[in-house]
Amino acid sequence: MVKPNPFIIVESTRFSAFDPFKVKNVVWLKALIFCNKFTTAFSNSLSMDSFPKSLNPNKHLREQFVSNLPGSSMLEVSALLNNVALLMLLRHTFCSQTVNDACRSLKSYLASVALDYVFLVLPTLLIFTVLAEWVYICMIGLLLLLVFFTAVKRTYSLPYMEGPNASRASISSYRVVTMFITCLCILAVDFRIYPRDYAKTETYGTSLMDLGVGSFVLMNAVTSRQARNIKSSMSWWKAAFKSTTPLLLLGFARLASTLSLDYQVHVGEYGVNWNFFFTLAGVSILTSILNVPAEYSGILGSVILVGYQSWLTNGLNVYLLSNERGTDVISRNKEGIFSLFGYWGMYLVGVQVSYYLFFENHTTKQRSKHETRIRICLLTIMFWILTLLIDRYVERISRRMCNLAYVTWVVAQNLQLLALRLLADNIIGHKTLCLERAFDRNLLASFLVANLLTGLVNLSVDTIFVSPLSAVLILVSYSLTLCVVMVLIDFSGVKYKFW
Repeated sequence: MVKPNPFIIVESTRFSAFDPFKVKNVVWLKALIFCNKFTTAFSNSLSMDSFPKSLNPNKHLREQFVSNLPGSSMLEVSALLNNVALLMLLRHTFCSQTVNDACRSLKSYLASVALDYVFLVLPTLLIFTVLAEWVYICMIGLLLLLVFFTAVKRTYSLPYMEGPNASRASISSYRVVTMFITCLCILAVDFRIYPRDYAKTETYGTSLMDLGVGSFVLMNAVTSRQARNIKSSMSWWKAAFKSTTPLLLLGFARLASTLSLDYQVHVGEYGVNWNFFFTLAGVSILTSILNVPAEYSGILGSVILVGYQSWLTNGLNVYLLSNERGTDVISRNKEGIFSLFGYWGMYLVGVQVSYYLFFENHTTKQRSKHETRIRICLLTIMFWILTLLIDRYVERISRRMCNLAYVTWVVAQNLQLLALRLLADNIIGHKTLCLERAFDRNLLASFLVANLLTGLVNLSVDTIFVSPLSAVLILVSYSLTLCVVMVLIDFSGVKYKFW
């Protein structure tokens, strides 16, 4: 008689009558199989080399850390921006010497920059992190301080400017504030101490970091040659090549670095291969191909935005927000490619707004500062009303798609910053901070240095596991290093700016 195979008996228990001994064999066998699989998997997991890099658990945690975020309210984002603007104005009220006086020696220059850092950069960093729950209280406190020092300084007259230099100083200050916020946030967002409500939203909503790419596009429009009505002597393709080549090189350099270092990239932001620099290059190419006079660029931009929004509401938004992707280039980078229509329209609108506020009839007469203030306040109110109406009745704000509501929101927030700076000119006068000049002269360089430092920190530290105290110390060291580097570049005479 052949001895029965226990494994055959085990398999037959599924269909035979109930037998407690056979059930017992089944339980023991399943337990042995489970233990064998568990020990094998555990031994393999001790070596990370046995897994591909894409399965690194830290990378997966980092991707989860920046995914599915709802954002914050428009009011809170506005309050955060107002805090930075008020800090800038307060520092101007304390400024007792001009930039030329401070730049006579490196020692005096660094001393002035140290004060700028203590009164401007450091408080901004704390408001974005440990003081985030008290953002409204901070804004009220800073506003009261500004009112107090304004009343004190009424005892003597302040220098006041009219003419083109006044507008230039206001625009430069606005650009520097935007860059300060961007440079601080691109690293702070990697730490748990930075509120998740301030990080980029997944689909719909608003947050502080959602303003980033939109503000850069609008900032370029405000200071562009088109807005200043300066004709280029080069043909359109030469101008496009000159303006886009650096951006394309930076875009491919970033793509190569993220792939080679296996750096986490949230695909839903721009796509698989797309990034911020490609968006700026695309807007520059489209603008060079279809060069419209500044007084009519807003009309073309509005047509593009309305047409793009109609396309979105008729089904394109479903495609862009879905996680399904094909193998072709467009499908893999659908967010970055289709959002170009929104950013292009935003750029064209920004060109006409800047022309209307600062450069209209530039060759015949210069508009008074009072008239500019009235115009910018009216435009700010108008864009805020449009934002609220479109967000409620058409489609919610979405940075991922760069829809119409997002464009009007970005324009409203940036005009609000400009309006605060213009309205405060009779308080702070025309003095420029040393740190402000260093960033303004090398705005693109400051952004590149900030990206390099951010990459070094992320490669050296697991930021999501860092304690709050260590995170603050790292962010302070990062921001201080950035400021020192930019000051040394400026003091050496290197200058790269749009004016």
